[in-house]
Order: sequence, then structure tokens, then C-alpha cells
Amino acid sequence: MAGRNDELARDATWCEEEQEVGRSEIRQTAATTAITVRHNFESAHRLPQLGGKCHNLHGHSWWVEATVAGEAGTDGIVVEFQDLKSYLRQWIDGNLDHGAMLGSEDELVPALKAADSKVFVFGEADPSFGLSWPTVENVAELLGRVTAGYLRSRRWPGVRVSRVVVRETHVNAAEVSW
Repeated sequence: MAGRNDELARDATWCEEEQEVGRSEIRQTAATTAITVRHNFESAHRLPQLGGKCHNLHGHSWWVEATVAGEAGTDGIVVEFQDLKSYLRQWIDGNLDHGAMLGSEDELVPALKAADSKVFVFGEADPSFGLSWPTVENVAELLGRVTAGYLRSRRWPGVRVSRVVVRETHVNAAEVSW
């Protein structure tokens, strides 16, 4: 038992010495801090180019995690969390929630628009330009672009989107990292 106590005492002394050395190093190097905004939404989509079950219009309970990273300021804040959270949630709710996500070439787009249904058309314009179909991968990329655009508009220095995870079911997800 005495041997174990001696080992713990050495470890405690080493930790104290490392903390003293580390304090000055912490002040000299900037740490990257990340924050994550989570949100969920309900939306239909279809992927007729894939065939199979996904050819049909079907819905999911989508879950989003958008992570931004940067150096915390002297106030300990990377971004104004409430601002980012509010913006991202409002964008998702206004554009995707309780609507349909379709590709620009999808023959259902005109019919759903004529029926005054909420439709987000992928590939039609920014921020989805170049993303042809609403795959889970493209939804993650889209939400990364939306988040990055907001960061640019706020001019938070050195803050960037580091990853976006989108789950279309509890077992299927896509992650985009930068």
C-alpha cells in the first residue's frame, strides 16, 4: 500500500510541475474551441435518380448538428451562441421544416408548387447551387453552406464551420468536415 501512495504522491507532484510550466504555454498558444448547434426538422424528399424505395416521396425526422470552431475571445466566446442558434433554426424552419426537398430536375416540383406546398429545390440557386438532389450528404453540405454564410455575414474573425452531421434516420447519417 505504501508503494501505491508513493506513486500517487509522485504523480501529484509531476502534475503540479506540469501545471506551472503549462500556464505560461497556455497564454502563448491559442486553443481552438468548438460549439455545436443542434436542431431537428420534419421533411419529405425523394431521390428518383437512385431507383428503389427512395424513388417515392417519403419523409424523415432529420437531425442536424452544425459545429463551428475558432479561437475564443477574451470574453471566452467563439460566437454569440444565441445568434447562431436562432439564425440556423429559423433558416431550417423557414426553408425545410414541414416541406419537401426535391431536385431541380424532379417532375414533382411544378405540381407541389402549384398546390402551394413548401418545396426547397436543390440545385436551383444558392445556397444549394451544384447540389442536384436532396441526398443526406447534400443536405449536410447545404446546411454547412448556410452556416458558413451566416458566419461571414457576422464577420466573426477566425471562426469557421468545422463539421455538419445530418441524420435522416437513427441509423443513417452523413458528416461533412472542413
